Amino acid sequence: MHIPDGYLSPQTYVPLYGASFVFWSIALKKLKKELSTKHVPYLAMAAAFSFLIQMFNIPIPGGTTGHAVGAGIIALLLGPWTAVIAVSVVLIIQAIVFGDGGITAIGANCFNMAVVIPFVSYGVFRLMSGNSKSGKRVSIAAFLSGYAGLTLSAFVTGLQFGIQPMIATGADGRPLYAPYPLEVALPAMVLEHLLLFGIVEGVVTVLLLRYFLKNETDMIYALSVKGS
Repeated sequence: MHIPDGYLSPQTYVPLYGASFVFWSIALKKLKKELSTKHVPYLAMAAAFSFLIQMFNIPIPGGTTGHAVGAGIIALLLGPWTAVIAVSVVLIIQAIVFGDGGITAIGANCFNMAVVIPFVSYGVFRLMSGNSKSGKRVSIAAFLSGYAGLTLSAFVTGLQFGIQPMIATGADGRPLYAPYPLEVALPAMVLEHLLLFGIVEGVVTVLLLRYFLKNETDMIYALSVKGS
């Protein structure tokens, strides 16, 4: 899922840096106003959890790799804007310190995993859980939120790869960056997440949400907002 350097053209990664910067700016302002002292350690723990779960990076036939992200459960527990910051910090550290993801692609990777996943997961959970605060419906909503968030993130990543041959070619017509068209890039990215990694993300989201439902219900942002 981490896009390396050389796969995206400046026409793609520059606007995505701009889009991510907008989300970072809004998220930081919201955190200053809304994040209580009690939740600061949880923010650090959320970033550590996301970092750890992303380390299980599995190669997939077709030249890509996949992994869970943990952004969905962070959005449900601490809110989508908090998830933007937590996951972005992880992705930036991974790129700069560990070389996992390119420097030029930081904006794209943060947009795909730290923006798309939290807001999609949070929206799906709120829609599917309705007014329920526990029980089977909440568990199903949690699974679908993690599954949908990661799968849509993979779709957006595949879309970014797939448009490169259309927007950045040399004088001889050859692609200068990611060479695969949409009909190749989208299935390569989406299928593995539909069939495997989206399910893993959904299961992780359910298990952690059920733990907090049992032990610290007040910590679950997605449910506390409903009741407010």
